[in-house]
Amino acid sequence: MNIVLMLLSMLYSCVFAHIHLKLEQAPSSHDQASLLRHVRALSNQYGQRVLPDEINLPIDNLFNGQYFSTIGIGTPPQYFKLVMDTGSSNLWVPGQCRPTVCRSHARYNATLSSTFEKNGSQFSTEYGTGGVSGHVSRDTLWVGDVQIKRQLFAEATYEDSLIASGSFDGIFGLGHDAVAINGIKPPLYRMLDQKLIATPVFSFYFGDSARGTESFCAIGGIDDAAYEGAVLRLPLRRKIYWEVDLNAASLGGAVALDLNIGAILDTGTSLIAMPSNFAALFNRYIGATQVSSGLYEVSCHKRDQLPDLTFTLSGSNFSFSAYDYILELENGSCLSCFQGFDSGEKTGPLFILGNAFLRRWYSIFDLENGTVGLAKAI
Repeated sequence: MNIVLMLLSMLYSCVFAHIHLKLEQAPSSHDQASLLRHVRALSNQYGQRVLPDEINLPIDNLFNGQYFSTIGIGTPPQYFKLVMDTGSSNLWVPGQCRPTVCRSHARYNATLSSTFEKNGSQFSTEYGTGGVSGHVSRDTLWVGDVQIKRQLFAEATYEDSLIASGSFDGIFGLGHDAVAINGIKPPLYRMLDQKLIATPVFSFYFGDSARGTESFCAIGGIDDAAYEGAVLRLPLRRKIYWEVDLNAASLGGAVALDLNIGAILDTGTSLIAMPSNFAALFNRYIGATQVSSGLYEVSCHKRDQLPDLTFTLSGSNFSFSAYDYILELENGSCLSCFQGFDSGEKTGPLFILGNAFLRRWYSIFDLENGTVGLAKAI
């Protein structure tokens, strides 16, 4: 009996119940030009999305308000700052990129890894103003202290200058496998296949730098110390992105919308994107004026007088303040997070809820049960 118990204990110890990754927030790069390009990229990403059996489309994001974690690839590991992104499903890092624009980033070198395996198939991800392209390779992936063996990933040998100017090196996609480029199995699915995590769950806590609270992503579990009150579980509408039902939205007592459409929770953006007519309505109410296509400027002083915004998701209300939905830029001016974009007919109208919303809510993404859980972040 003692031998059996010992063997069971050894077997269980091979399963990591919880991988805790510190997230770092990149230095603020908010400016009107980059935000405008990001609005266009969101439109490209979600604007023509179709149902799972029809998907053969690129993924794109420009990651304003970037949060990244340090991830290793290879043996010995080569380390990269990767955005942990629920809005895409692939892993890519800079390879031996020829353009000078990507030389400011860590670059994967296959010749330095004893576990590298050549694949060679082509990889391309289109963005609103450019893109990333390269080829697929296979190597050991290090997530915290956990090794994911023989993970397929993309080596980017070309990066658009806008992508290359970001503070991150690449992307760690946490989306569904249905939208993975080239049908590559995402890292989360590989962790499950190799029994490296106990449950198919990951969660995010976005800290407040003003309060000195750290951000983190937990893979394979939940950190009960990161939230208070009950966790409200919201069922997914469609397993394309992390999309839930948005029943209504209200801003103070003056703007109230009955919606019954989809809302995608996207950790790769700081924006709150929505159909253009709704964005115009919200921005008019807060006194924002359009300064360029898709962007609205608002007086920073108004934040103290403006009401909370409340989204009703699957019948439950979630609120956040004007200090969340108005971004202060490096030059001291402020822009509204309410940005207009119009999705394709097959997808229908969508809201994209980025970090402006998620900073107030501990978010739990449950692959097995097809839900997103939200609880008030501490």
